[in-house]
Amino acid sequence: MQLLRATKIVATLGPASSDPQLLEQMIREGVNVVRLNFSHGKAQDHIDRATMVREAAQRAGREVAIMADLQGPKIRVGKFAQGKVWLEPGASFVLDASRTEPGDLQGVGLDYKELPRDVKPGDTLLLNDGLIVLTVEAVRGDAVHTTVKLGGELSNNKGINKQGGGLTAPALTAKDMEDIKTAMGFQADYVAVSFPKNAIDMEMARQLCNVAAAEYGHRPALIAKIERAEAIPRLEEILRVSDGIMVARGDLAVEVGNAAVPALQKKMITMAREMDKVVITATQMMESMITNPVPTRAEVSDVANAVLDGTDAVMLSAETAAGKYPLETVREMANICAAAEAAEDVKRDADFTGRTFGRIDQSIAMGALFTAHHLGAKTIVALTDSGSTALWMSRHRIHIPIYALTPKVATQRKMALYRNVRPLLMDTSADRDTALEQAEIHLKARQIVQPGDIYAITCGEPMGAPGGTNMLKICRVA
Repeated sequence: MQLLRATKIVATLGPASSDPQLLEQMIREGVNVVRLNFSHGKAQDHIDRATMVREAAQRAGREVAIMADLQGPKIRVGKFAQGKVWLEPGASFVLDASRTEPGDLQGVGLDYKELPRDVKPGDTLLLNDGLIVLTVEAVRGDAVHTTVKLGGELSNNKGINKQGGGLTAPALTAKDMEDIKTAMGFQADYVAVSFPKNAIDMEMARQLCNVAAAEYGHRPALIAKIERAEAIPRLEEILRVSDGIMVARGDLAVEVGNAAVPALQKKMITMAREMDKVVITATQMMESMITNPVPTRAEVSDVANAVLDGTDAVMLSAETAAGKYPLETVREMANICAAAEAAEDVKRDADFTGRTFGRIDQSIAMGALFTAHHLGAKTIVALTDSGSTALWMSRHRIHIPIYALTPKVATQRKMALYRNVRPLLMDTSADRDTALEQAEIHLKARQIVQPGDIYAITCGEPMGAPGGTNMLKICRVA
C-alpha cells in the first residue's frame, strides 16, 4: 500500500519524465494526477502520452487522473533577430502589433494583437514573469511606446502581463477548442482552463467539453486556473460553476504583486473547501530541484504550508517536465506532505458547530466523519457511484483515511485528486447486504482493516443511484 498521505501530488509530464519505466516509478512514489501541458507539443504527442500514463498506472497497480491543461491566450512578445536583447533602464522600447520583422533593441512585434487597445499611458507592463518592467508612455495606432523601468534580458515569446489586470484576451482560443477535442478523445479526467476572468468563461469551457466528450459517454471535471487579477473579486462565481480551482501563483503574482499572493492562496483554499470544491496549489513549489537533488528549506516550508492550509493537491511543473531529478522531486514532495499532515491539529467537533445540511447524502457523509472520529475508527468507507459522498467527506480535516469504493473507473480516476481519499474499484452488487459484505472482503484483502477494527461505511438504497447515499453503518471486523 502507498504511504498514507492525504494531500495529492500533480506532476507535469515532459521530456524529463516521458520514459515509461520512470513514469511508473513516479506513480509508485506518489503521483496521483498527471498533467499534460497543452502549451507544448502536438495533438498526437498528448494522445501518445495519455496512453503511456494509463499503461504505466496499470503496471503500478494504481489509477491516476489525467489533467489536460489548456494553453489559453498567447499574451506574448514576438521573436527577436538575435533571439534576445538586453534592455537598459530608461531606454525607449516599442511593442508593435503590426510589426512583422524580427525584434531589436528598439522594439518587437506582438503575438497578442489587442494589446494597443487594452493599455493607456501610465499603465505598467510586466514581461517575462515581471523580470522586465515597462511604463506605457503613448499608444499610437498599433504601437505601444514604453520606457524601460526595470531592464534585463528579453528573449523570444516571453509573456506580457498588465499590472492590476485588464487585458481583454478571451480565456478560450481556437487552439484550446481543438485541444479540448483531443483531450476528450483520450477521456482526460480533468481539464484546466487558463486565464478565466469570470463564470461565463468556465461555462463556455464546460459546454465545449461536454459536447466533445458526449460520444464517449464521458464528463470531465473542470479546474479554473486563477491567474488573472480580474478573477479574484469573482472567485465565488467561478467556483460555483467549476469543479475546482488552481492557485496559479506565477501569472497571478505578476498581476497582483508577490506580496499579495500568500494571503490570496489561503483565501482561495478556504473558499474552495467551504464550497465543496477541490483546490490545487501550483507554481515553483520545488523549483530548485530542476537542477538540484534536494529542495531548499523555503520550498519545504512552502509545500508544508499549502498542506496545512488544506489544499487538495500540490503541483510540480518544470520540476518533473524538464528537471534533472523528477523521481527524487516526487519522493521529497510526498515526504513533506506526510510530515506536515502528521503535525496537523484536528478539532473535529468545531467543524460541525452551526453547520446545517440540506441533503440527506451530505448529512450521511458528515455523520460518518463525526462518528468515526469519536469512535476512533480505523477507516471510513464510501460506496459511491459519482464520488460526491467522498468529495464532501474530504472537505473536512480528519486523520482517518477515506476509502471510496466505486464500480466506475472514471469516478475512481476523478477521486484521485480529492484530499485524504483513496479510490478503489469494486464491482458493487445491487443488493445492499451483499455489497457491504463485498466491501469488507475488499478491505481485508488489501490489509486496510484487521479483525477487531471498527470502520464506518456509507451507501445508498437502491444501490447505484447517483446522489442516493442514505445509510451509515458502523462495523467491527470479525
